[in-house]
Parts: sequence; C-alpha cells; structure tokens
Amino acid sequence: MANASQDTVFQLIKSLARSEKRHFRLFATRQGSNSDIKFLQLFDALESMAVYDEERVLRLVPGIKKVQLANQKANLYKQLLASLRLYHANQNADIQLHEQLDYARVLYNKGLYQQSLKMLEKVKAVARQSAHLHVALTAHTFEKQIEQQYITRSLEGRAEVLTEETSDLLGHLGRLHHNSDLALRLYGLYIKMGHARTPEECHQLKTFFKANVPALDLKQASFAEKLSYYQAHVWYHYILQDFKACYRYAQKWVDLFDEEPLMKQQQTTNYIKGLHNLLLALYNTLYYSKFMEALVKLEDFAADTTRRSNPNIEMLLFLYIYTNRINAFFMEGRFTEGLKIVPEIRRNLNVFQQQLDPHRQLVFYYKIACLYFGSGDYTSCILYLQKIIKYKDVTLREDIQCFARILNLVAHYEAGKDELLDYQVKSVFHFLGKMNDRQPMQVAIFDFLRTLPDIEPHGLKAAFADLKEKLLQISNNPLYRRPFLYFDIISWLDSKIKNQSVQEVMQQKFKTMK
Repeated sequence: MANASQDTVFQLIKSLARSEKRHFRLFATRQGSNSDIKFLQLFDALESMAVYDEERVLRLVPGIKKVQLANQKANLYKQLLASLRLYHANQNADIQLHEQLDYARVLYNKGLYQQSLKMLEKVKAVARQSAHLHVALTAHTFEKQIEQQYITRSLEGRAEVLTEETSDLLGHLGRLHHNSDLALRLYGLYIKMGHARTPEECHQLKTFFKANVPALDLKQASFAEKLSYYQAHVWYHYILQDFKACYRYAQKWVDLFDEEPLMKQQQTTNYIKGLHNLLLALYNTLYYSKFMEALVKLEDFAADTTRRSNPNIEMLLFLYIYTNRINAFFMEGRFTEGLKIVPEIRRNLNVFQQQLDPHRQLVFYYKIACLYFGSGDYTSCILYLQKIIKYKDVTLREDIQCFARILNLVAHYEAGKDELLDYQVKSVFHFLGKMNDRQPMQVAIFDFLRTLPDIEPHGLKAAFADLKEKLLQISNNPLYRRPFLYFDIISWLDSKIKNQSVQEVMQQKFKTMK
C-alpha cells in the first residue's frame, strides 16, 4: 500500500481548496458527460479518503483495473495541473506571460511572423514591468530567431537594438543570480546552524560575504536586483546578530514594495517575507512600537480581500502572523494570554501539514514551549520540548536542538522532576559537545544545575544572584548573547531572586521598556 506522503496525486488533491475542486470538476466535464471519465471518478474516490488506500480505490472505481491504476493516476495528475494552471492564471503574471509565449510560437509556426513579433514585444514589456526578466530573455531570444531566419522588413537597425537589449538583460540577470545565490547560501547556513557562535565563524562569514557581495548601482538596478541584494544583506547581518543593520536592510526590502505597490500582487510571498524579517529584526532590538506597527501592517495585508491568495501564501501568512504574535506576547510578558492562541496554531499546523517543513514546525514547538514555561506550566513545556528533542535529524536547526535541551533541564527543575538532574545535565553537556556548541553561558548553567541539589534552601537566592552576575558579564561579549535570544534566563533568575513569577518579572521589564 502506497503511503500518503509518497503518493503525489493524493497529496495534490488534499492540498486543493474547495473552489479549486469545483473548478476541476467543471474543467473535467467541459466536453460533455462525465459518466465515462475515469480520471474524474478516480478524483472523487481519492478526494473522499482521509488516508491513501489503494485497495479501497480499486473497490470505489471498479472500472479501473490494478494494472491501469498507475497510468490513470498519472493522467489525473496531468489534468489537475492543467486545471490549476487555468484557475491561477489571472493571479500569476508569469503563467500569463508563458501563455503569450506559446501563442507567439503558434503564430510563428503559421508563418505569421509580424504578429508573432508584436506579441513578443508585449511579452517583453510586461515581463520587465513585473520583474520576470527570465521570461523577457526567452521572448527576446525567440525574437532574434525570427529576425535571423526571415525577412520581416523590421531588420533595419534592429541588429544593434537587439544586441544592446541582449547585453542589458544578461547584465541584469547576472547580477540578480549572483545576489540571489548569495542570499540562498546564507539562508541555508542559517537553517543549519542559526547565528554565528564563535569569532572564527564570524570571520569566515565576513570573508565569504565580502568576497561575494557585488557593488550595486541602485539607480540602474532592476526591482529584482535590489530585492535579492537586500535579502542577502538581511541574512548576513541576522546571522552575525547585528540586528540594527538587519533592521535597516529589512526596511529597505519592505520600502521597495511600497514604492512599487503592484509588485505586492506579483511577488506576494517576497513582500510578506520582507515584513516578517523586519519584524524579527525589530523583535531582537526590542523596538516594540515599531514592531507593533509592522505587525498591524502584516495583519491588514492578510485581511485585504483583494490581495492575491493561494495555499502557499495562506500558509506563509499563518506562519508569519502567529510567530510574531507569540513574539509580541514574549515582549509584553503576557505568556498566559498567549496560550489562548495555541489551539488555533495547532489547528493550522494540521491544515498546512503538507506545506510546512520540519524546520518551521520545530520553531513553533519551541515558541509554544516558551509560552508554557513563562506561564508556569512546566509539564506542558516539557511535552513540546520533547517534540524537538526526539526529532531524528539533529543537524536541522542545531541552535533550537541545543536550547530546547537547556530549557528542558530548567523546566524539569521547576517542575520538581530533579531526581535525575545530574544525569540529564551530563547527557545534555555531551550532546552540546557533539554539536560543537558549548558556550560560556551554557557551561555556567550546567555548573550551577550540577551543584543545585547540594545548596541549602537559605542559600538559594544568593546562588541565583551569583549566577545572574556571572551571566551578565558573559553577555557583555556580543558573540555570547546568542543564547539569550532563545531563553531569557536573566528574567528566570530574577524571578527566583525576587520570589515572583517569570511572567511578573517580564511585565515589569516591559513597562520600563515602553
């Protein structure tokens, strides 16, 4: 029996919105009766299932024999994609442009060269305007082919124009690819290890970036070039924990779309990613008022009924809005209030299960665990941390893997489950050694937790105060501040010293921050 996660057509059907399913049925029956359309019968059978079951499919569609099933599924997959292409054409400029390219090819094959050239000119103009330079280059290449093969009476002076256009397009695309490759490599580096941890890592990153980042003439650069340039700088500064510089480039990223509002429809995912990265930078600089302005802007965009919509965009909006709503609760110290949105997050994690990658799920689990920790529900905190700790691929987001284990130790202590604390400390210390992630803050916490059972009750406050002083000294080094981004241990220590809840301490800090 095939697995649902491996069966592509079943996976595609389960990702369809109700309106997309309705459109497909109309698309499938456009030529008349649907009684003999086997792929539509197969669609109905698969759509009715919660889990893919090949034997049940064959029972529901007796007209399809087992040996025919693979071919019928392949045909259904092809028909679904054709239907979706039509359905989403109006929302995707690139789909429309490729359709126009196909029409130009048809006209060319009919010998209607002038009509074909006119259509290619329109394609190039719209492609440049909507930042689809690869489509513009394809149209341009086809145009040159026609001009070279046929006397179209448009050749006079065209050779120079087309040559200049080739040079211009290739220049833009070369710079675009260079910047986008750089941004992608930096993002991949962040996904693997998170923020830079040592002077050596910082030096390597700075050397790599300096050697690869190109100079950019913003007056001559295209929209796409500017966007990829800002993206590369955002990731570079984010990994280095230079959040002020990260904020500046994330703001340039968002401003780019505000200057060209039509691009919000053409490149919606890049626009909301820009807002999300702006929010992350503002959160890490604790710029609360600006953070809330940006969050409202993102939420207002999500609520706009005229905006572009598809499952991918809806998933990203869920991801970015709820991540930053949690971050707002963290800044305000309203952990118990924040728990009210956890059921909604879990519902959406289910809805977007096909689209959400493991990295993003781990981030949600960690943030939910922090909400429970801040509200004093340490048992629930441990349950969510275990989802991360038990994840098999420990190389994915090594930083979250490491800090989940540290928070897990503290949560066990707070929950009174400290009978095996010494063993757990050694186990986590060994794990961090394998991850090459033993930093001064972590070593200080481990040393403290190891001696904690031997401290007399009347000496606990002094011990917590000593640890706080030691950690504050460690945090003076910018490279060692990374752990504080994941777990505000200073606020936890303050709660033990002042005999208050973590929530109360954070709320008091928020009042002084505003």
